[in-house]
Amino acid sequence: MRQIRRRRTLQLSAGSALAAGTGGLAGILASGSGEMPGCISYVVAEDLADADALWVTEIWESKEAHQASLSLPAVREAIGKGRPLIASFDSGAQTRPISGVHR
Repeated sequence: MRQIRRRRTLQLSAGSALAAGTGGLAGILASGSGEMPGCISYVVAEDLADADALWVTEIWESKEAHQASLSLPAVREAIGKGRPLIASFDSGAQTRPISGVHR
């Protein structure tokens, strides 16, 4: 199985809620990630060195599976709610795993 890993840093807008609860950006991102066919892993993490940043790391079966997820109603809703809270995000990185440990 070919896997694609995507990682991005999201920089939060001034005054936006970073709290991991359902009202914060982390909660919004998590709410849209429940049923995403082809998604192997979806992790939202706080950046310990930057209180205004979140890391989103995704592992997908394929680029096509990731692209298809963007049309899912829950994902579209999460993007719509979350985008106003994001000041910027990096271009991200795409990698293809060669080895590693999965527990």
